[in-house]
Amino acid sequence: MADSKGQVIVIDDDEGNRRSTEMALRKDGYVVASFDSGQEGIEYLKGHGTDLLVTDLRMPGMDGLEVLKQAKAADPGIAVLVITGFGSVESAVDAMKQGADDYLQKPVNLVELRKRVAVAVEKRRLAQEVARLKERLQEKFSFGQIVGASPGMQQVLHQLSLVAPTRSSVLIIGESGTGKELIANAIHQHSPRRDFRFLPINCAAIPADILESELFGHERGAFTGAVQRKAGKFELADRGTLFLDEIGEMPLPLQAKILRVLEDRSFMRVGGTQTIQVDVRIIAATNSDLEQKVASGAFRSDLYYRLKVVTIAIPPLRERPEDVPILTHRFFEAFKAENGRPDLTLAPEVQEALLRARWEGNVRELRNVLESLVVLAPPGATTLGLEDLPENYRNAQTAGPQPAAVAAGPARTMDEIEKEAILRTLQETGGNRTRAAEILGIGLRTLQRKLRDYGHAAGED
Repeated sequence: MADSKGQVIVIDDDEGNRRSTEMALRKDGYVVASFDSGQEGIEYLKGHGTDLLVTDLRMPGMDGLEVLKQAKAADPGIAVLVITGFGSVESAVDAMKQGADDYLQKPVNLVELRKRVAVAVEKRRLAQEVARLKERLQEKFSFGQIVGASPGMQQVLHQLSLVAPTRSSVLIIGESGTGKELIANAIHQHSPRRDFRFLPINCAAIPADILESELFGHERGAFTGAVQRKAGKFELADRGTLFLDEIGEMPLPLQAKILRVLEDRSFMRVGGTQTIQVDVRIIAATNSDLEQKVASGAFRSDLYYRLKVVTIAIPPLRERPEDVPILTHRFFEAFKAENGRPDLTLAPEVQEALLRARWEGNVRELRNVLESLVVLAPPGATTLGLEDLPENYRNAQTAGPQPAAVAAGPARTMDEIEKEAILRTLQETGGNRTRAAEILGIGLRTLQRKLRDYGHAAGED
């Protein structure tokens, strides 16, 4: 079954037609379950599921339209192909209006049947894959993926929950490596624009003469090399979100055009004369001091204040050391799974060294160190010690005052550090387990299981 092209249910009270359909589809590599009554077919569907349902319309008892209705109720995404008698186009049209994906007339041409089934099954598979991708995208950029028990990160999470559903412009400030694009994408994924595009562009990485074309597009012949019309990021992000990273590096002439889009929701392509209307939410980010740039004349004050309707400041990792154990655990477990090293553990002295590091590269640096540790772990090793850390991390000095829960002291295991972070976060949320799980970036069931392991009785949020 694992190697089959898909699963098909065939419902037809005519044994000859049912058998010939079943044999043709089995020959093509499908797993087929066939029934002579609609009731039996629907009961099987509810218990086993399928990729495609092929049903005759005219049957005693439960007819094909009722089969279609109940199949869609059981699985709204199921593909349904109906078989109708010769000349009964009206019945087929009714079935299509009620959700059927395709129809064939009797006598059924088996070659045509195979083609229609292949198209319907592939359409179903593609729809399922798109749904899975959207689900993974939502999970990747969910607020739960932005972890942190520190007050600074809890404030960021609170701001995200408030600003995401709105259409307000957002300015994200923070050092490189703090996760500004992750925050921006999380805002998009929790907004009404989630079904449209999120397009990032790094204003510092693209030469000024090319950046305008990248943002607004160009007409054919607008400049040397413009051999055809090109849509820009604003046009492509219509009804979605455009993330302008390193906005502080944008040239002044281009800043005026960005301001116009924010105020009028319109622009013209480079070399164009037609005004294009768009509905785009702008999220900007910078690691530079925009107020200083405004004071020096390097950044327009009107654009600055138009962008910073809402400002989200991401604290650097060295200012929130209590988040290091949580992030360490998340990254380490992810890289273990990704590289097939489930037995790896971090020695307590490694965990303490990671707590002491300054993390000038912030979360990105911590992530890279942990990925390197796992990838370069000696074959057969189960515990990674200080000798496995890059030398500059082995004797790192602490970045600043450490919170009591993670203050330097006797070496502890990752489980002990994790327990401290969990219990502290639960206390800070007033016992709200759902909120604590979101802050810690773990599932509610995982949190409840760990609390049971710690001897905490189950409770209500």
